[in-house]
Amino acid sequence: MNIGQLFLVGFDGCALTPEHWLTAALAQGLPGGVLLFDRNVDGSVQNFSTPAQLQALTTQLQELSPDFLLVAVDQEGGKVCRLKERNGFPATQSAEELGKGEPRSTTAPAAAAMAATLAQYGINFNLAPVADLNLNPASPIIARYGRSFGDKAEHVAAHCSAFIAAHHQHGIACCLKHFPGHGSASGDTHLGFVDSTEDWQETELEPYRLLIQDGFADAVMTAHLVQRGLEPLDLPASLSPALVTGLLRKQLGFTGLIVTDDLQMKAITNRYGFREAVQQAVLAGSDLLIIGNNLQRRQDALTEGIAAVQELLDTGAVTSERIQSSLQRIATLKAKIKGEQTW
Repeated sequence: MNIGQLFLVGFDGCALTPEHWLTAALAQGLPGGVLLFDRNVDGSVQNFSTPAQLQALTTQLQELSPDFLLVAVDQEGGKVCRLKERNGFPATQSAEELGKGEPRSTTAPAAAAMAATLAQYGINFNLAPVADLNLNPASPIIARYGRSFGDKAEHVAAHCSAFIAAHHQHGIACCLKHFPGHGSASGDTHLGFVDSTEDWQETELEPYRLLIQDGFADAVMTAHLVQRGLEPLDLPASLSPALVTGLLRKQLGFTGLIVTDDLQMKAITNRYGFREAVQQAVLAGSDLLIIGNNLQRRQDALTEGIAAVQELLDTGAVTSERIQSSLQRIATLKAKIKGEQTW
């Protein structure tokens, strides 16, 4: 059982040298995938600054890994995109811009162009679209960056559906975010604790419900915000069994991959140690854990994360069957990307 497959990791470097920590990890088939960034938070280049650089890197990553890798980016469009026009990639539009039109006429062609670009450069997992409703005009992380298709659930779900269908046509998996809804929250979980209890509305679940009912089974990303009406233990959604397993998996019937937001965001690191966060995410029912190595830099994060999950197994806190179910969901998504299974 390869526990390393449970992790989607970021790293520094535009190319991997034999001495790079990820080179050795890939040789062992440890990470389930990698998460690429164009820039670090300090503005320096993290993984690529030109199309040629990105192409060479993704080719090298797959060649170094004995197992097929998920190669992920956040390519929502507009202000949140890793493949930027200024670096030689095609221009993109934000969800807010696309949401002003009809899904077929705006989002479908824009997403098709985006997906074609991602596929061209070896990216197979887009951490998008945003299913959050634009309910708080003062939101510092959703409304501010035009990341939502709109404020009505059916409208947002329709645009998300068009976005996803276009990506599937190019063999790229998608990830809805940020469950159970970040559009009403007044804080930014990158920066610290966010409590959405007073702001959150039931309608924020509706895009997920509609898309899941329509057969969407790629991936859903959980948010790091606290919603005490849904989670009485004061746990962030990403670490909450009530929200991850109870609400998303059981009540909404989601059968795909459940992905945490980056466990190095301050909403987590300010309150939990790394090992504790990894273990709580697994206990909550998450399948794929993101360690971005962008907000923080830890060369030992993957090995520490694996050790944390192994400890859960050794103590009986989780069963091997539970971990195996996550590994199977990861394998299923990879099979869909490779065209071995249908979307």
